[in-house]
Amino acid sequence: MSGPVTLLVNPTAGQGGGVRVAHEVAARLRGRGIEPVLAVPTGPAEAAGQARTAAERGGVLAVVGGDGMVSIAVQALAGSDCALAVVPAGTGNDFARTLGVPLHDPAAAAEVIADGTVGSVDLGRTGDRWFGTVLTSGFDSKVTARAHGMRRPRGRMRYNLAVVRELMALRPLDYTLTLDGREFTTRAVLVAVGNTSSYGGGMRVCPGARPDDGMLSVTVIGPVDRTTLVWVFPRVYKGQHIHHPAVRTHQAREARLAANGITAYADGEFVGPLPLTVRVAPAALRVVLPAR
Repeated sequence: MSGPVTLLVNPTAGQGGGVRVAHEVAARLRGRGIEPVLAVPTGPAEAAGQARTAAERGGVLAVVGGDGMVSIAVQALAGSDCALAVVPAGTGNDFARTLGVPLHDPAAAAEVIADGTVGSVDLGRTGDRWFGTVLTSGFDSKVTARAHGMRRPRGRMRYNLAVVRELMALRPLDYTLTLDGREFTTRAVLVAVGNTSSYGGGMRVCPGARPDDGMLSVTVIGPVDRTTLVWVFPRVYKGQHIHHPAVRTHQAREARLAANGITAYADGEFVGPLPLTVRVAPAALRVVLPAR
């Protein structure tokens, strides 16, 4: 890999193991003759500044963390010549999964940085916000909001508890969707717009999404009751939910979502209330991919 390498570390990733993983990756890279710059921010604002500095420096910005830290990096790197590499050390790691980076193996991730090839992937964009994986609205965004507001338990169990609590308050919502200029209304419990297929640690909510086809994949789960959603939702991990008659999928280059009282999240991070418009930005991000 040519050019400088910056390791942007989320020190809280992996329940505090992010710095340990970063030092392991740095040692591996030094053994390959690469001297990385280690950046350990104290918070999101400092992380964003360090990502912008890396974008100006060029080369590779390697994120040691999960999808939240990847999201911060994407805001700085979109449209730049600096390539994003990912050392998965978070809870979900969906962007790393999309790139084919080995999970739970820092040494293998370091080898991707050293030996990988640089390619380009699409991004989603709403307003001035970029995202790499999935934008969510409805039941799933409510679960994310609730999980973010909970201090305990940590890790996956916090998300699982948030799912149970939101199921108790489940109700269909009235959406107006406009896909590439075609407007229609629908009742749904959630609408997801995917640049890639998965979110939430491997839930393939948009299984037809590809990050290099110049399209967004839109999944609409209709007005199902609580029992049906409990039956359908586990099938998201294999993308099999799309075979249920209440689920519809679409493709579009631009999607406008409107519904009252709903907040959208993308890459697991707060975006803002509906209505909003999402567009695909083809080949907007340079990424480091495993060598083939």
